[in-house]
Amino acid sequence: MLEAACRQAEDVLLDQTYFALAPDRFAAFQALLDAPPPPSDRLRRTLQAKGPWDGDQ
Repeated sequence: MLEAACRQAEDVLLDQTYFALAPDRFAAFQALLDAPPPPSDRLRRTLQAKGPWDGDQ
């Protein structure tokens, strides 16, 4: 029940997120999203780190 409520709350918040960009800025933003950062030790550590929501598991 709690998980379903949290999922619904996230959906509501995500639906309310809005930002506008000029066409040239949107193209630059989209280019950044389409070009992921190159692998590095710092990126690997970040991706392997547990988030505060992960608990002690």
